[in-house]
Amino acid sequence: MKIGNRHKKATSKQVKERMKLSESELKEAIEGCMRGDRRSQQSVFETYYGKMLSVAMRYSKNEDLAKDLVQESFIKVFEKVRKYNHQGSFEGWIRRIVVNTSIDYFRKKKHELLVLDDDDSYDGKYGVQEEEVDDEGLYAQIKPDMVVKAIAQLSPAYKMVFNMYIIEGYSHQEIADELEISVGTSKSNLAKAKQKMKKILLTELNKKL
Repeated sequence: MKIGNRHKKATSKQVKERMKLSESELKEAIEGCMRGDRRSQQSVFETYYGKMLSVAMRYSKNEDLAKDLVQESFIKVFEKVRKYNHQGSFEGWIRRIVVNTSIDYFRKKKHELLVLDDDDSYDGKYGVQEEEVDDEGLYAQIKPDMVVKAIAQLSPAYKMVFNMYIIEGYSHQEIADELEISVGTSKSNLAKAKQKMKKILLTELNKKL
């Protein structure tokens, strides 16, 4: 199954102003997708493209890769839409497919992209507690966009584990199973990701002082 060229060339800027579908419109669009109706697919694609691109960007090294992951994800969405059982939001169901597609990509490219730290004997020594900052007022100045930019600066390995654990709510065992790594490696990379995030954010805050 292919999504038309109009889908593939779409950008977040082009679709971000798309009006949210009403409950009845969404239901109609889902039913249309189940029938393979292209207009319904177009409607769903344009409605959720921007949000799903943002999700994929958290796992990707660049926007081009994120767009490819979203494209592949929507192909899966339309192939599997008959399995959607209306338990939970349709947006959440699509998001899970985007996340899983991103994880699958990086798992296959693990040796090229992830370069995960092999630390089976992780004991918490990489925790962030040792560099606590006394002035909590600094943290009050951290804005959401600063956090997003900081995540983008993490290495693929740290970014993957950080997103899976902090954003998506995976356990370390689940991350280990998904990425085919050890639990210790997952914990180690998360702790180091937090350290790196902390340094990036504090550097940015100090620039503003």
